[in-house]
Amino acid sequence: MIAVPMTRTFDYTIVDTNGRHSKGTIDAAGEAAAVQLLRQQGLVPVSVTESGSLLRKELSIPGLGGRTTLRDLAVFARQFATMNASGMSLLRSLAVLEEQATKASLKQAIGDTRADIESGVSLSAAMSRHDKVFPALMVAMIRAGETGGFLDSALERIAVTFEKDAALRSKIKSALTYPAIVLLFTALLVTGVLLFIVPIFEGMFTQLGGHLPLPTQVLVTASHSLVWSGPLLLAIVVAGTVLLRQGLRRRPALRLAYDRVKLRLPVFGSLFTKIAISRFARNLGTLLGAGVPVLQALDVVGATTGNAVIAEAMKDLQTSVRDGQPMSAPLSTHTVFPRMVTQMIEVGEESGQLSQMLDKIADFYDREVDSAAEALTSSIEPIMVIVMGAIVGSMVLCLYLPMFTIYQNIQGAQ
Repeated sequence: MIAVPMTRTFDYTIVDTNGRHSKGTIDAAGEAAAVQLLRQQGLVPVSVTESGSLLRKELSIPGLGGRTTLRDLAVFARQFATMNASGMSLLRSLAVLEEQATKASLKQAIGDTRADIESGVSLSAAMSRHDKVFPALMVAMIRAGETGGFLDSALERIAVTFEKDAALRSKIKSALTYPAIVLLFTALLVTGVLLFIVPIFEGMFTQLGGHLPLPTQVLVTASHSLVWSGPLLLAIVVAGTVLLRQGLRRRPALRLAYDRVKLRLPVFGSLFTKIAISRFARNLGTLLGAGVPVLQALDVVGATTGNAVIAEAMKDLQTSVRDGQPMSAPLSTHTVFPRMVTQMIEVGEESGQLSQMLDKIADFYDREVDSAAEALTSSIEPIMVIVMGAIVGSMVLCLYLPMFTIYQNIQGAQ
């Protein structure tokens, strides 16, 4: 029996070559299939969403929803590529994209870019003026696409790269969500016990008399001082976090040492290493595939990977390339890159398919990140339960220790 794919209904918005919008619905097996059907009809889809799907809509919190995300940029790049391939003019495409943008920062950047282009500035130069919205990776690829005459292809590669990077970040957040929730719940539970339960037991111990054991005295003292020590500790943590971020941003040596320590952590180090290698391979492969010169690509990768250890390695690679040497030679001297990576890059250089080989490395490490994130979640769950049980159990034990002393006093009085 042949299985027939179940179709779903999608709402779409399209534009014609004159920039006029029209909306409608279409039945397809999935979002990609709906886009393909619209393109086969000679239409230019701007947005395609499943009808009646409330879960697909993003929550918008006033004052917190203006930041442009990777998913926003991926949608922008894919729509831009579709319009450019359909023959729409650059200015008209940007006008439509500005109207479609939902984030204030992205809408403003697109509008300013369009105004700059009208005054004679190139697309890449205009976008580079908004580095807080358009990343250096995106600007470099668009510059290469403008120069080589394949802007729509470059935009498609940008969309794919940002979509995969966004998916990678989502996996990491999912892996870290459980321990963060457990730690928060444990902190709230400990605070509740110290504020409400310990004073009740303290009053009972005072009435019954007897000497409090040292663990119980420590717990009672913590309960008394929590009113001022809690806010003080919170202020120290917040101030320390702010100072650390500023120090990492302003002092490259501190950032390099911090990233090295991060890659060597017992539990998370392996995961962070795989993420860094995946981003390095994905970004470099995307730039080289789009025709960006090697030295410029290495410079952009060093600035966009998000890890100072990789950025340091990119400087060595730039020196090697300037001297006419292959990239695989200096990579082998950096322990962050496994031997498999350097060997695959060497094969890619010898075969003339370096960008394709880097894409394969990125796909491999994306799968490795999936496995590592699942393993991390599985291993952290019992550890967090044990830690939480140990903390709560210790507090309960401290509260019940004076009971034995009180019982002995009562027995002696009899």
